[in-house]
Amino acid sequence: MKRLFKFIVNFPKIVLSFVLVSSLFFAYYATKLEIDASSETLLLQNDPDLAVWQDVASRYVSPNFLVVTYTPNSDLLSPDSLKMIQKISDELSKNDMIENVISILNIPLLQSVKGGLSGILNHTPTLKDDDLDLEVVKNELKTSPIYSNNLVSSDLKTTAIVLNLKSDKKYEALLNERNLLSQKEVNKTLSADEITKFASVKTEFKNYRDELRKKEHENLQKIKNTIKKYNSEQNALFLGGATMIADDMVSFVKNDLSTYGFSVAVLLAISLWLFFRQIRWVALAIGICVLSLVFSMGIFGLFNWEITVISSNFVSLVLIISISVAIHLIVSYREFYIKYQRYSQKQLVYLTLKDKANPSFWAIFTTIIGFTSLMSADIKPVIMLGIMMSSGIAVSLILAFLIFGSVVTLLPKLAPKNSFENSFSFTKFCAKFAIKDRWLIYGACAFLIAFGIYGISQLKVENSFIGYFKKDTDIRSGMEVIDNELGGTIPLDVIVKFNEVQDKVLTQEMDEFESEFQNEADSKKYFFNSYRTRIALKVHDYLKEQNFIGNVSSLATLIKVIKELNNGEIDDFLLSAMYEKLPNEYKNIILSPYVSIDDNELRFSIRVVDSDERLRRDEFIKKLQNDLNELLKNENASASVSGMLVLYNNVLQNLVASQISSFSISIAVLFVLFCIVFKSIKIALIAIITNIIPLCVLFGIMGLFGIALDVMSVTIAAISIGIGVDDIIHYLHRYKHERHTHDINTSIKNSHASIGYAMYYTSFAVILGFSVMVSSNFIPTIYFGLLTLLVMALMLSSALIVLPRVIKTLGV
Repeated sequence: MKRLFKFIVNFPKIVLSFVLVSSLFFAYYATKLEIDASSETLLLQNDPDLAVWQDVASRYVSPNFLVVTYTPNSDLLSPDSLKMIQKISDELSKNDMIENVISILNIPLLQSVKGGLSGILNHTPTLKDDDLDLEVVKNELKTSPIYSNNLVSSDLKTTAIVLNLKSDKKYEALLNERNLLSQKEVNKTLSADEITKFASVKTEFKNYRDELRKKEHENLQKIKNTIKKYNSEQNALFLGGATMIADDMVSFVKNDLSTYGFSVAVLLAISLWLFFRQIRWVALAIGICVLSLVFSMGIFGLFNWEITVISSNFVSLVLIISISVAIHLIVSYREFYIKYQRYSQKQLVYLTLKDKANPSFWAIFTTIIGFTSLMSADIKPVIMLGIMMSSGIAVSLILAFLIFGSVVTLLPKLAPKNSFENSFSFTKFCAKFAIKDRWLIYGACAFLIAFGIYGISQLKVENSFIGYFKKDTDIRSGMEVIDNELGGTIPLDVIVKFNEVQDKVLTQEMDEFESEFQNEADSKKYFFNSYRTRIALKVHDYLKEQNFIGNVSSLATLIKVIKELNNGEIDDFLLSAMYEKLPNEYKNIILSPYVSIDDNELRFSIRVVDSDERLRRDEFIKKLQNDLNELLKNENASASVSGMLVLYNNVLQNLVASQISSFSISIAVLFVLFCIVFKSIKIALIAIITNIIPLCVLFGIMGLFGIALDVMSVTIAAISIGIGVDDIIHYLHRYKHERHTHDINTSIKNSHASIGYAMYYTSFAVILGFSVMVSSNFIPTIYFGLLTLLVMALMLSSALIVLPRVIKTLGV
C-alpha cells in the first residue's frame, strides 16, 4: 500500500487520467442499467409453490387483464352511463395491447333469456338487446353469483370494465422454456448442453421482454390518457391490474433514482460546506461520490444486474458510503496540516492516505460483510442488493483514495478553517458524559435493552400489498376500489382434484338409459355429473362463508344461476350441452376458467380482501387448507391452495428467518474480524455490544408502533451494522493510537476531539442521505429511510457515549 500511495502522489496526473478514462467506460454501461418491477422480484427464490401456481395457470383460460373501475354520479344503467361505458370500451378496444373488452354491456344476461332455460343455447341476451326489462337486469346484476361483487358492486354504483390483454406466443414460449430449465437447475438435472441453452434462453427472454415492456408502457400511457379524458366529478375512473402496477413501479423506481441522486448530492454539498467552509472539499467529496455512483451503475449495467424496488436505494447507499470515506480523508488531511505545517503537499497527502488506509479498509470490509449477509435471504432482490452494494462500495473505497490522493496532490496547500469545530461542542459533551456518568449510561442501556426486547416480542410480518403505496397514487386508488367494491384484489386458487375410482363407481351405477352412453363415458361432455356438481357446490359454499374472501368464481357459480332459472333443479346433461354448444366468448367467461376436464379437476378462483386489517395471511391459508381437507376427506377428492396470496405469504414468513440469518451472519463474521483487527477478544465484544444496543432499540420501536417487517426493512440490520461499525473501527483505531502516550480519560477526550468530528460529519451525512427516501411513493422505502436514519443516529450516540464508557470501565 505504501508503494501505491507513493505512486499516487508522485504521478497524480497519470492516476487521475486513468480514473477519468475508466469513468467514460463505466458511464457507457451505466446507460444499459435496467429496471425490473415484475411480480417475480417480490417472490422467494425457488419457491415450490411458484411452480404449482404456474402449472395451474397453464391449464385454465385466464388471460392477463387490466380493470377500469367506473363509478358514475347517475344510475349505472341510465342511458348516459351506458353510453359512457360504450365510449370508453370502444376507445380502449382500439389499443394494440387489448384483445377484447368485457363490461356490463356484453355479458350474458341469463335471467333475461326467452324461451325457458333451453333458450340459453339459442340466444343469450345482453344489454345491447332492445327488448330488455331493466328491473330484471338490475336484479340479476345485484344478485347474480357471477356478476355481483365481481363485475359490479353489490350496491350497483360501481362497475368494472375488464380489458383482456393480447397474449404473446413467443413470450410465453420463452417464459415456459426458461422456467423449465430453471427448475432443472434447481433440481441439478441440467445437462451440459442444457446449461448452454439456459444461458441463451435467459438472454433471449430478457431482450424480448424488454422490447415488450417498451410497447406496453406506450400502450398503457394511451389507456391512462383515455381514462384521464373521461375522468371527471360525474364519472370516477381508476385503472388497476398487474401490468399497470408493474409499469407504474418502474416509473416510481426511475423517479426515486433521480430524486435520490440529486437530493442527496445537494444535501451533502450543504453539509460539507457547513463543516469545512471551503469549496475545495465540497467539490472534491461530491466528485468522489458522483464518480463512485457512475462506476457502480456501470458495473451493474455491465453484468446485467437489474434495479428493483428493493435495490432502488442503492443510489443513496453508494453516495453515503462514498462521502463517509471522503470525509475521513479530509478530516485526517486537515489534522496533519495543522500538526505538520512545514510538510509539502505530497507529504501531507501521503501521510493522510497511509493513516486512513487501515481503518478505511476494515470499515468498508465490515460494511461489505453486512451487505453480503443479505445473500443468505431467499428473496432475489434482497440477494441482489447485497451483491450490488458489496461491489459498489468496494469500488468507492478504491476511487476515494485514488481521486483524493491525485487531486489534492495537484492542488496547493490550503489552511483549514476550523470555525465549525471551534463552535461545536457535541463531541466534547459526549466525552465528558461518557467519562463521568457511568450509572446513568448503564441504566439507560438496561432500560433500552428491556424496551427493545419487549418491542421485538411484538414484532410482526403482516403486510397488505395495497399498503405498500401512498394513498395519492393511482395504484392505491384503483386497488382500493377493486378491493372494497368489486370483490378483493389478491388472487387465490383452490384446485379440487377428483379421484378416478369415484368415476368408475358412478359409471357402474348408471341406469339403463345412461348405459347407452357408457362407451362415451370419457367424452368431455360427460364430465359434468351429479357427483362433481355436488362437490363444486359444497366447496363453493364453504369458501363464500369465510372471512376475508370477497368474490368466489367457479363451476358452482353457473350451477347456482341455472338452478335459479330452472326452479331449483340442475340437469347434468344441460351443463354438458352448454359446455359443448355455448359460444367461446361466453364459455371463456363462465366455464373454461373453472373446469379442466382433461385433468379431472375444478378450479375455484378466489379474491381476498387485502386491505382488511384483521387478515392474518399465514393463519388464513393454513386454516383454508385444513378445512378443505376435512371437507373432502370422504369424497374421494383432494384440494390444494395456490396463487399470489400463497407466494406473497411465503415471502412474509421468510422475512423473520432472513432477518435472523443475515443478522447472525453479520455479528459472527464481524466478531471474528474485530478479533483479528484489534487482536483482543475484549475489544471485539465491546464493539459488537455497542452495535447491538441501537439495533435492539430499533426493532423494539418497530414492534411497539406496529411497523411490520417487509422486503425493505429486513435489510436494515445488516446494512446498519455494516455502516454503523465504521464509526467503531475509526474510533478504536484512533483511541489505540492515543493510548500509546496518554491515559484513558485523555485518550477518550482526544479521540472525541479528532475522529469524533469525522464520525459526527459522516453520521450527519448518512442521516441526510436517508432522509430523502421519504419522497418515495413506495411505503416500505419510506419506512426504510426513516428507520435507518433513526438507527444511524442511535449508532452515533452509542459510539460516542456507550463505547468510551465501556472502554473506561474495562480499562482497555
